Amino acid sequence: MMRAIQLLTMLVMMLLASTALAHKASDSFIYVDLDASEVRIDIALRDLALLVPLDSNNDQKVTGQELRTQRPATTQAIENSVTLASAQGACDLRGQAWGLSAHSDGPYLATQYRVDCANGESPEQIKYTLLFDRDSLHRGLVEITSGDTRSLTVLSPEQQVVELTGNATGGAIGLWGTFATFLREGVIHLLIGLDHMLFLLVLVLPATLISYRQDSQGTNNRSLKSRLLQLTGIVTAFTVAHSITLALSALGIVQLPIAWVETVIALSIAMAALNVVWPFLGRKTWKLAFVFGLVHGFGFASVLGDLTGGISNLAIALAGFNLGVEFGQLGLLLIGFPLLYALAHVRVYQRVLVPLALVGVGTISLMWVVERAGSI
Repeated sequence: MMRAIQLLTMLVMMLLASTALAHKASDSFIYVDLDASEVRIDIALRDLALLVPLDSNNDQKVTGQELRTQRPATTQAIENSVTLASAQGACDLRGQAWGLSAHSDGPYLATQYRVDCANGESPEQIKYTLLFDRDSLHRGLVEITSGDTRSLTVLSPEQQVVELTGNATGGAIGLWGTFATFLREGVIHLLIGLDHMLFLLVLVLPATLISYRQDSQGTNNRSLKSRLLQLTGIVTAFTVAHSITLALSALGIVQLPIAWVETVIALSIAMAALNVVWPFLGRKTWKLAFVFGLVHGFGFASVLGDLTGGISNLAIALAGFNLGVEFGQLGLLLIGFPLLYALAHVRVYQRVLVPLALVGVGTISLMWVVERAGSI
């Protein structure tokens, strides 16, 4: 038990000292048109700045002139990281357009190329390596157009090459491939989303707290069953809520600026932490989980919203990603809740560790609010 307390204390201290940024994941967008033999690559300026010194005067802003000055370097960085190939080998990329594009999380550099393969063949695979040696969480989100079919897949450090010639029933870009890929990405997105994990932690904490007041028979007034029911209500409400807004946003029915969404998500964590001590939002934690879960769904959707509009297998990608988020969430709860419930029987947990955790989580989330509000 003492070791468990030490581990939790270490976690709390790490949270207090954390400078991690829980922003939208680092993604590039790659649009491959097999019919026209073209590829468009959109890379966030904040990501490109890790490879090329875009901000020459260090004023934290990138002007059009600064970007144009670095055009040769940015073009080379992109072309070095993207390779399309046919059965005859690597294809040539011939630049057609170069400029800025807007995505939900800010400005991107958009480059468009004609893909010339040997003997006039179509490209059969794509390889992408940008930033993988610097950021293991970076992803290349790929949309592949062939005839009337558009398919989705993801390039990652573990899967740097994707076949472009799959089919609807079993290829690398088929329905099952899309589902499995986005299922995995959903799990990863939940696990790297520190803000979402802290929100879940704050929601779960009340279900672990034990009142030391006893009833007339000398037993504690809350059973494990009642706590599990409370936890089930919280998880169900959060799941339903973020599933609704995830679908609405990714389908393009409701769109909110990602900067606003991230700011409100950070604020929701602080409010939930305060509500544990002072229940100004009420003691029905499942209601809190539902209301704020609606906002968190827009945060989850930022991964898909810029890529999946109008795609025939959108439902498969959404289902896979959403289930991945749920699996990640359930995995955390299966590990975390028993540990926290066991610690709840130690008075120092409720008197010291929980207040310390709430202060740490509240402080971090308010820092995020200030930081994110500055980008609105």
